[in-house]
Amino acid sequence: MKPTIAITMGDPTGVGPEVILKALSDSRIRRICNPLILGDEAVLEYIAKKIKARSQKSEVRIINLSNLNPKKLKPGKPDKVCAKAMMAYIEEAVCMAMAGDVDAIVTGPISKEAINRAGYKFHGHTEFLAHLTKTKDYAMMLAGSSLKVILVTIHESIKSVPGLLTTEKVFKTIKITDNTFKRYFGLKKPRIAVAALNPHAGEGGLFGDEEKRIILPAIQKARELGIDASDPMPADTLFYRVVKNKEFDCVVCMYHDQGLIPLKLLHFEDGVNITLGLPIIRTSVDHGTAYDIAWKGIANPSSMIAAIKMAVEMVGRKKAKLPS
Repeated sequence: MKPTIAITMGDPTGVGPEVILKALSDSRIRRICNPLILGDEAVLEYIAKKIKARSQKSEVRIINLSNLNPKKLKPGKPDKVCAKAMMAYIEEAVCMAMAGDVDAIVTGPISKEAINRAGYKFHGHTEFLAHLTKTKDYAMMLAGSSLKVILVTIHESIKSVPGLLTTEKVFKTIKITDNTFKRYFGLKKPRIAVAALNPHAGEGGLFGDEEKRIILPAIQKARELGIDASDPMPADTLFYRVVKNKEFDCVVCMYHDQGLIPLKLLHFEDGVNITLGLPIIRTSVDHGTAYDIAWKGIANPSSMIAAIKMAVEMVGRKKAKLPS
């Protein structure tokens, strides 16, 4: 039986509706799952006509959760009503996933600025999903076929990162990563590379002591559980060893850009965002709302297609491990 995948529309004034319409026009997607759109039917129909995309109204089930007037919306300019709508799509998707009504959720891009202006004090999807599912320990992973990175800190300023790193936080991220790769990626003993924070992994304390004081104790704690985690490795050579030499299955990174710069260099169009540690499966596009090209018919759906495929694969591996 094909899994049911709930797809949230994201920001109505961004590229979310367009990449969903284009992704679901790909016959390969409907062969592997039953897609369900949570969003605004009028907006989807309006944009489909505007960009001359294939309408999904008669082909895919759409749950209408807002009543926006698409003619009054301005591409790239979400108001508070739009912000509340995009959050409502996510809330309903999580409720359905938690109840077992859908097998996984795939989320379209939202505007962090818009949702905060509307009163939602979350830095993005990841933190909101953790809140909705009451998940204490979670992590963000960005994934492509050649590189997968997991972040210890997520949307934080560079200057705040050293103060946010703790041995427990690094340890929990490594542990969540190990569990996820065993459960959803079919690896019996994932090889986890751990990136250092400082240049040259601190150079014996010359360029910082976070490696010795914070990161290495977390690694040692993980190794006591049988987890295959590397020593803190200099980031300037680490990614070459992962991508070219295939020495590791993934990289635990200390901060956002440390992981996302190499990931997006390699997988700018087809990267997938996955939230680890949740009681549900959630994948997403790895790009933002792209307001500069919204509603113009030129958005690339590759990341949305990859996110749906990844969700389907994760559902399959999860079900394969369930007792019969």
